[in-house]
Amino acid sequence: MTGRTPGVVDGRRRRRRGRVVTVSSSAGSFWAVNNPDRPEFHLPLALYSASKSAATMLTIQYAKSQPGIKFNALEPGTTATDMTAAFGIGRSPEESARTVVRLATLGADGPTGTFQDESGELPW
Repeated sequence: MTGRTPGVVDGRRRRRRGRVVTVSSSAGSFWAVNNPDRPEFHLPLALYSASKSAATMLTIQYAKSQPGIKFNALEPGTTATDMTAAFGIGRSPEESARTVVRLATLGADGPTGTFQDESGELPW
């Protein structure tokens, strides 16, 4: 035990510069699942959609309550994972991770409390 207070250096509090990126889905977006022109409208994934909607809401609530940390939710796009393997669809995980990295390395002036994909902010 060092006797130091966590987050304090030389008597000064360090700036919190954390970044939290929640991997969500537009399948949990009220905007997308209610839009007949979107593929999410036709997905019969009630539990998956509900869990992604909850993940996005938690992200927004954390962003409001923790102003020193950037919290953003991400729609990574259809990604080739174990979940999509049976369908043979999706881009590489590396391609989807580019947006995760962009949001995880936001500057101080970057957004918080947003839902985004590779093109920017999405309606939720």
